[in-house]
Amino acid sequence: MVPEGVIYDKDLEYGKGGDTTLHMDIARPEKMARPAPCIVIIHGGGWRGGNFKVHVPQILEFAKQGYVSATVQYRLVPAGRWPAQIEDVKCAVRYLRANADKYGIDKNRLGAIGFSAGAHLSMLLGTMDKQDGLEGSGGNPEQSSKVQVVVSYFGPTDLTQKDFPANVNGMIYDFLGGMPEERADAFKAASPVTYIDKDDAPILHYQGTKDRLVPYSQAFLLADAMTKVGLGGRIELLAGADHGWGNPEMARTAAGAIAFFDQHLKK
Repeated sequence: MVPEGVIYDKDLEYGKGGDTTLHMDIARPEKMARPAPCIVIIHGGGWRGGNFKVHVPQILEFAKQGYVSATVQYRLVPAGRWPAQIEDVKCAVRYLRANADKYGIDKNRLGAIGFSAGAHLSMLLGTMDKQDGLEGSGGNPEQSSKVQVVVSYFGPTDLTQKDFPANVNGMIYDFLGGMPEERADAFKAASPVTYIDKDDAPILHYQGTKDRLVPYSQAFLLADAMTKVGLGGRIELLAGADHGWGNPEMARTAAGAIAFFDQHLKK
């Protein structure tokens, strides 16, 4: 149910990924005194599964908190392999900026939040610059695809590492279209730590220490890269947590995510 005071627009076509028409749902406050910051939510699923509709409750909640928020579709393996996924979510950000007046968005204040594979894509949105490429041809090329703040829930940060479980290595190889020795450039290009510099989006990264899919060493690699260049943010380890968690920790980390967005987008 859509909360009172919130406008919910669903199945909006935001661009093309190859021959695939891509959609998003947007929630926004009904009354806004001025353009609001926008938060993009990116679903997980190992780059091969998941559905953007699962995050409709979250975009409605963000709208209640004074944000415009969108949950976005992207191409999935095997129909779409790297760089299809990053091209699509970049296209989504450009669409939101191009339609900022229509939806009441402050185009200078965009954030991204994602879970697992969606967190990986969110971190790329916050660290890649236009000169890094992979913008795709989905539409609105005059707009920036970079976001100003990122929240990552247990996303992989460096796909070149060798410590992923065997089943996850299979997902990564499918995603990138080959083995590390065959596609070394792709493994590097798909790793958020490759791009980090001091002017990137601050990152809040949540990671469980008993994650069966993403080793918590990935969080340390992110922390090292951020520290090296002086990028702000926070890395939080949840002792004993797996690849995801329930309440009360989910409620606490969700509140932390809102506070992080408020800190950086509601200045």
